Amino acid sequence: MSKKNNQILKNTNAELLDLFNASIMFDKKLYSQDIRGSIAHSKMLALQNIITVEEQNQIEKGLLQVLNEIESGEFKFSLEYEDIHMAVENRLTEIIGDAGKRLHTARSRNDQVCTDFTLYVQEKTKSIQSQIKELISTFVDLASKHTTTLMPGMTHLQHAQPINFGYHMMAYANMFKRDFERFGSSFERNNYSPLGSAALAGTPHNIDRFKTAELLGFYGPTQNAMDSVSNRDFALELLFNISTTMMHISRISEELILWSSYEFRFVRMSDMYATTSSIMPQKKNPDVPELLRGKTGRVYGNLISLLTVMKSLPLAYNKDTQEDKEGVFDSVETIEISLSILNEVIKTMIVNVGNMANACKIGHLTATDLADYLVQKQNMPFREAYYLTKEVVEKANSLNKDISELNINEIRTSSNELANIDEEIVSYLSLKNSMNSRNSFGGTSTLETEKQVEGFKNWLKSEK
Repeated sequence: MSKKNNQILKNTNAELLDLFNASIMFDKKLYSQDIRGSIAHSKMLALQNIITVEEQNQIEKGLLQVLNEIESGEFKFSLEYEDIHMAVENRLTEIIGDAGKRLHTARSRNDQVCTDFTLYVQEKTKSIQSQIKELISTFVDLASKHTTTLMPGMTHLQHAQPINFGYHMMAYANMFKRDFERFGSSFERNNYSPLGSAALAGTPHNIDRFKTAELLGFYGPTQNAMDSVSNRDFALELLFNISTTMMHISRISEELILWSSYEFRFVRMSDMYATTSSIMPQKKNPDVPELLRGKTGRVYGNLISLLTVMKSLPLAYNKDTQEDKEGVFDSVETIEISLSILNEVIKTMIVNVGNMANACKIGHLTATDLADYLVQKQNMPFREAYYLTKEVVEKANSLNKDISELNINEIRTSSNELANIDEEIVSYLSLKNSMNSRNSFGGTSTLETEKQVEGFKNWLKSEK
């Protein structure tokens, strides 16, 4: 190989290594957190007389200029500087000279990146919580309008017992409330500053980690420097919390897909969030819920990816953890748009009250009420009541009726043992009575659903 070709190969290999090694093209997203952390670090260094007040003023002014350049689009990101930390520090030094070189005193890129990433995760945790709260409010508002709207409650996707639609919506409000609380718990647990941990063992400089933690809004500094620079639990928690929330989004999406089909026709989605077929103009497809359901797998993948990265890492910092950010960024963007669009889908969909009520007349939803009546009023063993109820169901089937539509004579003639049953049984078997009879705490009765709605409204007001 000629010297010229050998040099070309070396240059190509160097460029390839730079491309492989660099994180600047994705971790530039952390520019504001990096600059915030650096300003706090410089203030602490000045307070501890490690740098002068004049140098700190120069550093802070220079960092704010860098921030302005990035946000205005003037700043040029380059692979030459490998990551956001070196890119910012290099530009700072170009602006203010040697004072910029003092900024990195008593810190390492190891604690710097962990601080930046923790700040990002904490900020996103709060913003996602806010979106979840908005979605919960939408479910609660919808529920409050449908506390008397009958629909079939299902198990195994089979008609089971009559419930009201508001009650069904409150089930999702409860799911997302747990998500809200899960994000809040993670925020509390992870709101501690790694800054000042340096490479892995702390620093001989007389720093004040409590001060930088305070300046950055953390509760305090992390306890162990070695753990701090290698810890990514906070990122894993965010990915898990997002995955769980997306699972809940997928569940409501699945129901919306079913409910909007011709087989159900319980709801009709706004044309804004559904599309027509490319060759069948009569067909409206639930594209948005389908995409929401599909994107759930994407965030699951990001969680498993980071768990796999972390599972065999020895202490302390390893380059592998550079792979922690892209999946988190992707999951955050996915959950943010998913929560926003689901909120709009729920707000704009039309509930087909009549179709839901008609569906309640399929499957003998009040059969359990007959068995309960026989146990309570006739002092009959449940198993005996169960078999008598089967006979009434068979009678209803022979008449091509639902059990809730039977009159007293039809019930009495379904079995010799029911020949003298009281006429009040007819009202017991009505769909509305069945729904409202389930008035135990957390039950589906209109009264209990209204209590749940009111409780959630008070909770939403209390969560500022």
